[in-house]
Amino acid sequence: VISEKKEMKENVNLGPEFSLTTLPPMHVIDLLTGNEPLSILPLSSQPDERAGKAHYKLCDRLKLEKKQRRMCRRDPGVAETLMEAISMSALECQYQFRFERWNCTLEGRYRANILKRGFKETAFLYAISSAGLTHAMAKACSAGRMERCTCDEAPDLENRKAWQWGGCGDNLKYSNKFVKDFLGKRSNKDLRARIDMHNNNVGIKVIKAGVETTCKCHGVSGSCTVQTCWRQLAPFHEIGKQLKQRYETSIRVVSSTNEATGEGEISQTRSQGQQPPPGPRPDLIPRTLDLLHIEDSPSFCRPSKYSAGTMARKCYKDKNCEAICCGRGHNTQSRVVTRPCQCQVRWCCYVECKQCTQREEVYTCKG
Repeated sequence: VISEKKEMKENVNLGPEFSLTTLPPMHVIDLLTGNEPLSILPLSSQPDERAGKAHYKLCDRLKLEKKQRRMCRRDPGVAETLMEAISMSALECQYQFRFERWNCTLEGRYRANILKRGFKETAFLYAISSAGLTHAMAKACSAGRMERCTCDEAPDLENRKAWQWGGCGDNLKYSNKFVKDFLGKRSNKDLRARIDMHNNNVGIKVIKAGVETTCKCHGVSGSCTVQTCWRQLAPFHEIGKQLKQRYETSIRVVSSTNEATGEGEISQTRSQGQQPPPGPRPDLIPRTLDLLHIEDSPSFCRPSKYSAGTMARKCYKDKNCEAICCGRGHNTQSRVVTRPCQCQVRWCCYVECKQCTQREEVYTCKG
């Protein structure tokens, strides 16, 4: 056992076996157009374009549509925010699906093939991407990284007489407008395009629903006679959790025609032989925060054009091995690991830990 000193630093525990290193270093999610995927971008990219209009190069590497490229170029902060949104969305997707058969595999051909289909996994990817861009843009405004927006001024706060507006709120109003303009409108005649646009909007609306007002009291002896308040978005990890829940209850839909207006509508599919109830059938109209898909997902058990399958995937005994391994069973391997343990905070600025060695068992799916 060896004692060592470590500087204190903030760590976010994303769960077992999950960290930035679990992402392939040269691949990130790029689903922000609502159309075809963007180009593959390196997460570790530190471009040397630091002067003049160097951000143009980064905008060009994203292979955006003409309008999107123009929006990217007009504010130097947009390119950086797009990169942040792409990375953040990818990490959150892989975290939320770390225990599933489909673990948000984003390598080029798998990602592209899933985006061509109407699976509920596709629905989640569109929602998490639009949510990531909305969240990143609102935060970029309040952080002062954008030229065209600043803090949220929140003119519609309740009880304004009791509040002295202050702090720097996340600018969701500007972010919503930017993202909707950036993603654009799709034809409402094509079912798939309408579904994609709907799922994009779900991501945006979940962000909006998570806004909270934070206040700080001022006054003699903390009497709170005056409050300084500002709006903050929920942590993106919470957004990912909510979207994962909506993925679990995603609704399969079909296109139908309204007999009264002759316009196309989206309605929920029924089980075979199930009879519709009398009346206007409100139960068949998906709610605005439901994720929608149009076809059943593959099993993801075996290698296919959608994933590498689950052979050799790590699982957790008595938790998810049976589900992830698709009934094929799992291998058990014993290994010795060394981890920091018995850590104590020492004055003033470091943590002192011992190194503990222990044996653990690793379970992986059979082929």
